[in-house]
Amino acid sequence: MESIINQINDIIWSPALVFLCLGVGLYFSIRTRFMQVRHIGEMFRLMFDGKGSDAGVSSFQALAMSLSGRVGTGNIAGVAAAIAYGGPGAVFWMWMTAFLGAATAYIESTLSQIYKEQNDGLYRGGPAYYIEKGLGWKKYAWVFAIATIISMGFLLPGVQANSIAAGLQNSLGIAPEVSAAIIVVLLGLIIFGGVKRIARFAEIVVPFMALGYILVAGVVIGLNIEKLPGVMHLIISSAFGADAVFGAMLGAAIQWGVKRGVFSNEAGQGSGPHPAAAAEVTHPAKQGIVQAFSVYVDTLFVCSATAFMLLITGLYNVKGVNGDMLVNALPGVSVGPAFTQAAVESVLPGFGSIFVAGALFFFAFTTIVAYYYIAETNVAYINRKVGRPWLVFALKVASLAACLYGAVRSADLAWTLGDIGVGVMAWLNIVAILFLQKPALDSLKDYEAQQAKGLDPAFLTTKTDLPNADLWVGDD
Repeated sequence: MESIINQINDIIWSPALVFLCLGVGLYFSIRTRFMQVRHIGEMFRLMFDGKGSDAGVSSFQALAMSLSGRVGTGNIAGVAAAIAYGGPGAVFWMWMTAFLGAATAYIESTLSQIYKEQNDGLYRGGPAYYIEKGLGWKKYAWVFAIATIISMGFLLPGVQANSIAAGLQNSLGIAPEVSAAIIVVLLGLIIFGGVKRIARFAEIVVPFMALGYILVAGVVIGLNIEKLPGVMHLIISSAFGADAVFGAMLGAAIQWGVKRGVFSNEAGQGSGPHPAAAAEVTHPAKQGIVQAFSVYVDTLFVCSATAFMLLITGLYNVKGVNGDMLVNALPGVSVGPAFTQAAVESVLPGFGSIFVAGALFFFAFTTIVAYYYIAETNVAYINRKVGRPWLVFALKVASLAACLYGAVRSADLAWTLGDIGVGVMAWLNIVAILFLQKPALDSLKDYEAQQAKGLDPAFLTTKTDLPNADLWVGDD
């Protein structure tokens, strides 16, 4: 069975998807005139712009919800896997995926704002909504919604739960079954509380956990600062096949860097637009710009923190393309959170392993919560037509079961299933936003034109110039 699953994963994550993610990011960067560079100042300003309402959350809450989905086990175990199978050069391609992917994140998140709608008193949106309302592809939208429910509700939670269990077992000797029970109880308390509770939870936990992790990484790097130039040279030279040891891994570096980059920052995957649609803003481009910043936070900050800790301490393994171990600093240690735990523990003994386990718990747990919210949004999309309220309850039970199962299964199987979920969503969403890019590009032009006049940009359309953008329609 596992061999079949691996074959499916290899088909989905063929080089075609790898280069599609990079190519689309470059294309949207050019079309937006590299908004991810020009609007860095706006990213910080807009982060705290606007307040929540009865129907929507604030920009910051939407950002926190998005970050809770992006910042997860991919930032710790995923980075270790990228280096283990792609060499240090994979880190550069993770950076490139984030830099270019920020423009993609702008497009998909702005589209989700434009075509959001109000269901049961709450804003809902995402690829299924903008595919149907913007392109008129109702069957395709249903395919995306079902794929997302399966991915976010069944496949991906197990990856996060598995890493939590592994981290706690490594540091505290807690059995995976015990960790699974803890995860299920805590998750149940939150997801049965509704969207508003999810937003409040993310708003409090996400900034704290990310800043704490980056701070500890700064201590580890600072105590080994003399090694930093060599690490940077290793990353860059390996990324282009110029390093003597990792020169033959150029293809693997690109593939694993992009693969783990997309898994972590989710740019183009279609998950980020869901929390983006929940924000109460005066212009769709505002939340698009804020969501572009979330990609930077995830990869350029948090993933980089992990990568530097691993490389600067030298505690990592690298498996060559022919199966030989090119680096074997941690013999017998499985690829995953144990790499990062060993790295921090080597500098901060008695603290490092436990700290990483704690950080991983919060990172991965908040991601599971975000996964549930995204899956629920797609159930809400389906319920618009079929009206089956019990589907939401079924999703809650399924998500809890997925965490229980994933926590006690092998890491390799959990990651492969998660990769399949990410890949399928990315294929479906990227095709859609390539066809539906114009409203997002026009929205950016409108935002910048109003900003140039000294206005606080506000978006207004008519039924004729932008059909189905119902929440933004003014008088004809």
